[in-house]
Amino acid sequence: MSRTWIQDPLAIFAHEAKRGLVVEKQKIVELIPAGQEPQRPVDKIFDASNHVLLPGLVNTHHHFYQTLTRALRPALGRELFGWLQALYPVWSHLNPEMLKNATELALAELMLSGCTTTADHHYVYPKGLEEALGLQTEIAQNLGIRVTLSRGSMDLSVKNGGLPPDSVVQDIDAILRDCEQGVAKYHERDAGAMIQIALAPCSPFSVSGELMRETALLADRLDVRLHTHLGETRSENQYCEDKFGMRPLDYLEECGWMTKRTWLAHGIHFTDSEVQRIGASGVGISHCPHSNMYLSSGICRAHDIEASGAALGLGVDGSASNDASNLTEELRQAFLLQRLNSGPAIGHSDALRWATEGGARCLGRHDIGKLEVGFEADLALFSLNELRHSGYHDPLAALIICGTNRADYVMIAGTWRVYESRIVGIDEVDLLTRHNQSARKLRQLSGLEG
Repeated sequence: MSRTWIQDPLAIFAHEAKRGLVVEKQKIVELIPAGQEPQRPVDKIFDASNHVLLPGLVNTHHHFYQTLTRALRPALGRELFGWLQALYPVWSHLNPEMLKNATELALAELMLSGCTTTADHHYVYPKGLEEALGLQTEIAQNLGIRVTLSRGSMDLSVKNGGLPPDSVVQDIDAILRDCEQGVAKYHERDAGAMIQIALAPCSPFSVSGELMRETALLADRLDVRLHTHLGETRSENQYCEDKFGMRPLDYLEECGWMTKRTWLAHGIHFTDSEVQRIGASGVGISHCPHSNMYLSSGICRAHDIEASGAALGLGVDGSASNDASNLTEELRQAFLLQRLNSGPAIGHSDALRWATEGGARCLGRHDIGKLEVGFEADLALFSLNELRHSGYHDPLAALIICGTNRADYVMIAGTWRVYESRIVGIDEVDLLTRHNQSARKLRQLSGLEG
């Protein structure tokens, strides 16, 4: 049984572990305090003296397919509703090959940024893309990354008062049937799970109240998590008040979603009393700073939300609004944005907590997000050898304040998945070629390129 000592890191985001930790199989089995050595012999030693050691980062919100539509001209300069209306017709041409390439690239980009667990919210189902969950599961298994794949859904098209076109929505019966089949086929329930499934109607303006309520009942029966967008823009607030006669959070509660199995993307436009209700209910929030800034949506009250008792994680969001899938860049942006929003009480350790433990709580995971004995051996190691880091004093602070964008080593479940800044088993040039071809084909089918 192999035991590996990750020895003497430059700094470590853990308590009483100055000399590192020991990994056995897929678990962390020992933390090594200052001045001590492992209690039992080890087979291997990994010299971490030039690296900052973090728990594997946890991404709580993404749309993998959107990596195909970065910086798309028709969507530039728009806020959320106009941005979606420009992109839905393009996304209606997605096919399985495109989704596979988009998923692989998004996961690769995340892993290279130190991410070991990620959620995805795929809600666009044009004809021919019915097996999206299976395609994404296969890619994630090949790369060895943990995922929570959210079976997204939309049943409210333009003709019913929603935003999306008819070609990307489905009827309620088909959605619920596929949700149940997806959970039965792919969802792993044991500690250390690599693949989990959540149920995720898209948003109040693309989903009927019936689908929201039925999905909540199904998630309760299947014991899986619930995810949706909420509180992202003032336009969404106005939409809910006009259509439902209530604010988005009241609508969510009426639909049976204010439970501990729910986490929400964005969570920006909440009142003080709503923030307290979120905390009391155990609902989690995925803070997506880059996307919120790009779409001029607003600033999530991360400090207040976390203080209410709610789980707070970070999400890179879709690459058509963030245009990157880099969680360490998101971490730095969250730190800076919340310093602006909440003042100097926000420190680099807060941002690190959101990107690790907070994200794990959002996903309902109690086996990842910390460097502790018994937790999964999900680790990310970063060097501080760029010009931007020269002159630093505190290594952990330098990683966030000075910034970084690529991990040197990433371990998932005790196996190195990124080694010397390269994903094990991936030809990045080939992936880049295939992905660009898919993006070009999508633009051609949409009439945006000859």
